[in-house]
Amino acid sequence: MSAVSLLADIAGVGRDPHRGGYSRHAFDAAEGELRAWFAEEAARRGLDVETDRNGNLWAWWGTPGPGALVTGSHLDSVPGGGAFDGPLGVVSALDAVKSLRDSGFRPACPLAVVVFLEEEGSRFGVSCLGSRLLTGDLDADKARALRDPDGVTLAEVAARAGFDPASFGRDDAALSRIGRFIELHVEQGRGLIDLDAPVAVGSTVIEHGRWRFSFTGQGNHAGATLIADRRDPMLPAASLVAAARRLAAGVAGARATIGRLVPRPGGTNVIASTVDVWLDARVAGDGNTRPLVEEIAEAAKLAAAEEGCAVTVTEESYAGAVAFDAGLRDSLTGALRPVLGEVPLLPTGAGHDAAILGGHVPSGMVYVRNPTGISHAPEEFAEDADVARGAAALATVLKDLST
Repeated sequence: MSAVSLLADIAGVGRDPHRGGYSRHAFDAAEGELRAWFAEEAARRGLDVETDRNGNLWAWWGTPGPGALVTGSHLDSVPGGGAFDGPLGVVSALDAVKSLRDSGFRPACPLAVVVFLEEEGSRFGVSCLGSRLLTGDLDADKARALRDPDGVTLAEVAARAGFDPASFGRDDAALSRIGRFIELHVEQGRGLIDLDAPVAVGSTVIEHGRWRFSFTGQGNHAGATLIADRRDPMLPAASLVAAARRLAAGVAGARATIGRLVPRPGGTNVIASTVDVWLDARVAGDGNTRPLVEEIAEAAKLAAAEEGCAVTVTEESYAGAVAFDAGLRDSLTGALRPVLGEVPLLPTGAGHDAAILGGHVPSGMVYVRNPTGISHAPEEFAEDADVARGAAALATVLKDLST
């Protein structure tokens, strides 16, 4: 099956009837179905499938060992996400392996397709969870204690799914096998639209992080409590939303987003006791994100004080700016030039597992055009012709790098 056919094969898994698009999260039923599907498709291609100590799936062509050429992505999604973010890299890798095997090619080094756990961080709040655990960028005890929106810990959920949470943590054995890592991904912006190109090679990922603002006030009756007597945490929470947008607009290359706000207890006729608000902040350059967040936090503290509330700010994840390995980047563009001509280099504001691995092993990205320019939403898209071009491009670079 081609990459296009493989995408169609999983099109019914994890559809979200309320938000639209797809909701596929770590250790839920949809993600479990996709993991089983991947193992079956990998086995059909003669690959040996294993699961590492952190829940990442590996499908090996050849004996696992040092110097392996690894490709892949993730299968989870944001709530109500598109069909391509993550799965496109996985199906393209399976397609590329099949086309290489069918042509009689045999790699001179081990080759693997990997599916990383919980790249989006939508269930447990930390993006690139599987690759962060693998590399040791995330403390295992902190990971085990992470809670989903229902208050269930990652350790509890993993155990229910048949994994041993005690094994979580830096995996030197798995990490030492990776010689180079290449991730194919649908583009999550307009870069390739503006360049009128179907494929690009990644150059950089801007620094980014997630912060939780927890506002505390006094819960009370909506009808019996006069305005003057209220300490309503929803007001400073609303001020935070506006302040994040206003302050980010004054910083070149900045993005600040409030995409999630949870009041408790959440009744229509109840003044909230607490409100948790999550900020996603990203600023181009090196070391510019935290100063912006500090400004936003100061605005939040002032707004909380005015309402007689308190606020605490917790950094949930952070990743510095990443420049992908220059040698691998040049190898990717060199391999693709004979078949695609000059391939553009593309920076991105989106995070990826390749950026996490890039701090430990040579890593690179290949992007496929998204004609809508929209991602993390049902409108995310890639034309069948571009999906096929992307899979062929990946096969080309895998052959070149493993010869």
